[in-house]
Amino acid sequence: MGGVIESTIKSNPMGRWYIELSDTMKEESMEICLDINEYAIKVEMMGEEYNGEVEVVWSSDENVTPVQINEVRQQIMLYESQIEAEKNSK
Repeated sequence: MGGVIESTIKSNPMGRWYIELSDTMKEESMEICLDINEYAIKVEMMGEEYNGEVEVVWSSDENVTPVQINEVRQQIMLYESQIEAEKNSK
């Protein structure tokens, strides 16, 4: 059976976004990620327990702006294109 990882985009008082990760199968599992590279590493680590079979559920807090959400999306797309380029260069 796979796990479910909740990814919530949040904003600190300075207006900087971050992502809060939690494993819904465990009560005390929360991680904070300040960028997408850190996020990818932590999702992978959390997913190891489920043999990589995880569903990621996204949400955002009310105080997160559309600009911040777009920034996260752009970082994810850049990260994915870098991973794809690395695969293709091998």
